[in-house]
Order: sequence, then C-alpha cells, then structure tokens
Amino acid sequence: MPLLDATASQPDYDALRKDLYEVGEIPPLGHVPKRMYAWAIRRERHGPPEEAMQVEVVETPAIDSNEVLVLVMAAGVNYNGVWAGLGTPISPFDVHGAEYHIAGSDASGIVWKVGDKVKRWKVGDEVVVHCNQDDGDDEECNGGDPMFSPSQRIWGYETPDGSFAQFTRVQAQQLMRRPQHLTWEESACYTLTLATAYRMLFGHRPHILRPGHNVLVWGASGGLGSFAIQLINTAGANAIGVISDESKRDFVLGLGAKGVINRKDFNCWGQMPTVNTPEYKAWFGEVRKFGKAIWDITGKGNNVDMVFEHPGEATFPVSVFVVKRGGMVVICAGTTGYNLTMDARYLWMHQKRVQGSHFANLLQASQANQLMLERRIDPCMSEVFEWADIPAAHAKMWKNEHKPGNMAVLVSAPTTGLLTIEDAREAAPG
Repeated sequence: MPLLDATASQPDYDALRKDLYEVGEIPPLGHVPKRMYAWAIRRERHGPPEEAMQVEVVETPAIDSNEVLVLVMAAGVNYNGVWAGLGTPISPFDVHGAEYHIAGSDASGIVWKVGDKVKRWKVGDEVVVHCNQDDGDDEECNGGDPMFSPSQRIWGYETPDGSFAQFTRVQAQQLMRRPQHLTWEESACYTLTLATAYRMLFGHRPHILRPGHNVLVWGASGGLGSFAIQLINTAGANAIGVISDESKRDFVLGLGAKGVINRKDFNCWGQMPTVNTPEYKAWFGEVRKFGKAIWDITGKGNNVDMVFEHPGEATFPVSVFVVKRGGMVVICAGTTGYNLTMDARYLWMHQKRVQGSHFANLLQASQANQLMLERRIDPCMSEVFEWADIPAAHAKMWKNEHKPGNMAVLVSAPTTGLLTIEDAREAAPG
C-alpha cells in the first residue's frame, strides 16, 4: 500500500503569505506582512477624533533587538487618543517627530516577532501591553523608578506606533500575561487605567493606601474611578465615590464604594474665587456642605486620608480643602482644565501633600495585573466598538457621553466573545 503524501492535506502556508491582510484576517503565526492598516493621525488633521483619525495603509514597523512586534487583537479607548487627535495639551509630533501618529495605549494581542535580545517572551505568547517606555540605561531605570527617567515616554502618545493598527511595536518590558478567563476585548480595556490607579493609591510613600483609610474618588464611574473603587475595597479601605449622574449611583455602589455623592447637589466647582471676597465666602459655604456630605459617610470629623484626583481645574480647590491634615491629594490628569487653584493656607498650615502621578512602572503594572489574573478585579468593560468605529468611540469619550467603565475596540479579533487565536481564525471573514 503506497504511503500517503504527508503534505497533501496541509495548508500551503507559503501560498497564504501576503504583503497586506484585511482587518480581521489573521496571518500565519509569525509571518510579518510588509504593510498594515492603521488609524493614522497627521499634524495637518489635528482636531476632533472623527477628523483627525483616518485609515491608512502604512509600513509594518521593524523592531530593534529589545523590542517585540505584537499582533493586536483588541485595544482600549482612553483619553490619550483624544489628546493625540486634538494635539493638546501637546502634539505628539512635537515629541516623536514621525510623519504620522498611531494612537492607542492599551492592547491585548499575540507576540508575532521578537528581537534578538528578548528572552522572556516568544512568538505565540498571549499578552497585554502596558504603556510605559524608557531607554533603560540611566540611574532611575537601574535602581530607581523608571517613571522618573528622563527617557520615560507613553507608548501610543509620545511614540508613533500605538495599538490602533494590525501590528504594534513595543519594548519587551511592556508585556504582561493576558488573563485567560477574559476575552480579547476585556483584556484590552484595563491596563492603562488600572495601573495608573494602582500607582496613585500605592506608589507614593508614605501616603499609601491602608485598611481603614477613607478615600474620595472623583469620576467614580469612569475607567480610572471604577478601578480605584475596586482597589480601595480590595485593600479593606473605604471609597467615597463622586458622580455627576444619579443613574451611575448603583454602578459605583456595586463596585464596593462605602458611599456615593452627586456633585450636582453642590455649587463649588471651577477655579476658586479670590480669598476674602463675598464670592469666596459663598463658595466656601458650598465646600463645607460638600465636606459634611463626606462626614455623613465617614463619620463626623473624619476627613478623607486621600483624594483620588483627575478632573483638575473643576475639583482641585475642593480636594485640597476636604483632605485631612497630613493627607494627600494625588492627581494624574486635568480633564476639566489645567489651571489649578487652591487656598494655600490650608495646604501649608494643615501640612497636606499634593502629589502628581503618571501611569506606573512595570512592577506596579504587574502587581495590578496580578489582581486581574487572580480575578480579584473586574475589567468593568462597558462598550465594545468595531474597527471602523474607533474615531466615534473617542468622540464619545471626548464629549463625556460614554457609559460607566472602560471601552474597548476590536482590531484583529473579528468579533466579540473570543478567547483564543484559534477562536479568532475560525471566526475570521472568508
């Protein structure tokens, strides 16, 4: 009996190799096409997301010896994409100088190619990507905190090769294990906001979160806030969530908040009036009412140990007032504006701390990711958008019309609910 041709029933992978694949079409493992589809921003298009972001066919990025090429299965939507499109507070082109910019600072995907010096990862590994990059050759990167390195930069905002493309180029230390119990889109939506919240709460000694602490969380139903609430609850501390819409109250309480305050019930937002004017007196009365609402949750006289700040201009004066003596206001953004005002008397005389915070180093990101791997934290995914709707998703965030939680977009994953690359191949078009 003649032997069967062992190759007869096998796919001809050489014949399947192409220079460009349609979005949702997955190449043979490890094959890097010459070109790829990407949502590109160009300097002359700075503006609203749906104007700034356009689909283009671009060269697939080449990697260096310590870099990794990742096939992007899904990506997360965060304010970095809005800022990159608008070109504010800075234009990404003033940082990296590239011809075009691909936004996206969150991703889940598959290692597709590794540089010669990469040892921890191999082709086929399923990963999530954190967004901190550095050159790795200074004192802060070797014994200090890489977030203080002069070379520190945010992938997808200060680098031109983010996740809104079929492939993305990252440094090897940006990779972390993907939680296998999550879908591609769930895996893609959480790393930036979770790691940022983790560093804010645990990364600034001696003001680190401890059991029994009271923490005021602005924007408690958003991406950052939803993880802050969960981390505070997991640590045995008490989260007081601030919302702007009553429809979000049950969502925040469901995350584990001890109490919820609707900021629409008070009128003390925006820049602080000049001290000792009638306007200041009226403003201060409203601030005290807000402080009493906190006491209604924490107990009379119990100011919060920490304020989790990110709106900035609209809320900062109140944050400085309501945090306790010796407490900390930690801030990572200024989504309502950058001109921060405060009554400095309460800052110095009550010895309060104002701390800026920016994303997280790998250790902090990995510790946060471990909580996700162990199912102690939920990704709080709210909405999933198709590849074609990436600009619309950012416009929704820009206009504050998005649902509570974190948004994701599909890239190479052809549909929602998939857990493996095999699932994705089977569901791929054609």
